[in-house]
Amino acid sequence: MTVPETLHARVARLNEALASASPAAVIEKAMEAVPAGRLAVVSSFGTESAVLLKFVADVDPGLPVLFLDTGMLFEETLDYRDRLVDFFGLTDVRSLKPQIELLERRDPHRDLWLRDTESCCHIRKVRPLSDALGGFDGWMNGRKRFQGGARAAIAHAETDGQLLKFNPLAALSQNDIAAVFETAGLPRHPLEKMGFSSVGCMPCTSRTRPGEAPRAGRWRNTGRSECGIHRIGLPAGAGCGC
Repeated sequence: MTVPETLHARVARLNEALASASPAAVIEKAMEAVPAGRLAVVSSFGTESAVLLKFVADVDPGLPVLFLDTGMLFEETLDYRDRLVDFFGLTDVRSLKPQIELLERRDPHRDLWLRDTESCCHIRKVRPLSDALGGFDGWMNGRKRFQGGARAAIAHAETDGQLLKFNPLAALSQNDIAAVFETAGLPRHPLEKMGFSSVGCMPCTSRTRPGEAPRAGRWRNTGRSECGIHRIGLPAGAGCGC
């Protein structure tokens, strides 16, 4: 009787095969590793999101794309989402929203971000994504190593509870990202020209200064750098290119 391969063993084998893989090759391998209909893409439709979506659309524009509509996003981000959906011909973009009951109970005045940013992110991002990923066996996101912090050593494949998680852009440099925008003629996020190098919810996003890290404007002066959806080891689904 054959002993089933553990999830960690599968990830190790995948990373060995993907050591020098292109983003498209990572996406194709993810589609091989995860049963049809059980793989999702998570996108914030932020300043660099067009690159991952470009590679996804080149392989399969029908892959489900999960978008966290927190209720506190910039209007420019919502407009950019609509533009990229049309630009790439994406056919299955799903907006995930926080539970109304949770908002009414925990954040009735929309000021939770002032008092407890972690709880605010949990209600508006982590919980909706966790619930949605219950219907999938694997997901992809747009994190890159050059973004630093907890992202500096990410592999192309990871575990997230009982799910497989893929980072197709992990090995790309900032110059690589810029080159894809240029050669593919990708639309830019409208807030980028205003000094926003990384865009999340309005209250917790600020412009970056010359010389700062790309994500320095996220949760500035709070000691935070992630919203919580990428915490390895939480229950399945509770771990963007947010």
